[in-house]
Amino acid sequence: MSGHLSLDEEVRLYATNAEREKYSLLATLFGIIVALDYLERAYVRDALTADEYSPACTRLLSQYLTMLKLVKDSVPSIEQFMAHYRMDTPAALHRIKVGVPATVEHSSEAGPETGKWIAETTQNFITFMDALKLRLRAKDQLHPILQELVTGYARFKGSKDWEGRSRMVSWLITLNGMKASEEITEEQSRQLLFDVDHAYAEFFRSLSGAKGDWT
Repeated sequence: MSGHLSLDEEVRLYATNAEREKYSLLATLFGIIVALDYLERAYVRDALTADEYSPACTRLLSQYLTMLKLVKDSVPSIEQFMAHYRMDTPAALHRIKVGVPATVEHSSEAGPETGKWIAETTQNFITFMDALKLRLRAKDQLHPILQELVTGYARFKGSKDWEGRSRMVSWLITLNGMKASEEITEEQSRQLLFDVDHAYAEFFRSLSGAKGDWT
């Protein structure tokens, strides 16, 4: 009789507290991905404004990164996690790979350029290029700085048409797909510095050409 399974008995996925914690964390990660997918779809349908979407997306992406660190031993890749649990969340997967809200990726919402924004973006460019020149190579060293740079850069009206934006977003996706401790190669570092320096020069050329429109 001891081997008989009663339909009234609770079926547990875990036998220890450690296993219970693991499944709890995996469930939380699952929920974050589902929420992010719903958010992306709602924004595409214009059910949310950019002001509502951006902070919610940023918060979910931050929560995702935090959870990923906690379950890294159980989740080799986010694609494998989604496949294992049969998740149909392509919008969330794209947003996770990009690593920033759609408003930043596409610069769909941009306010008036201000002196403060120019100063902040200039400083972000300098900080990131200095980091590369100081031979910082790990994802956890470069990704936060580049993310801040791209976010500030996207606030300018014309940035969606600048060649530098697509290059930096591409690098952001590359870094976002790496593990925190992984490092870019020396060749990648040189190319990244070249691309960011190009974007920096383009940034000032574009502002100089548009100065009469926003001063």
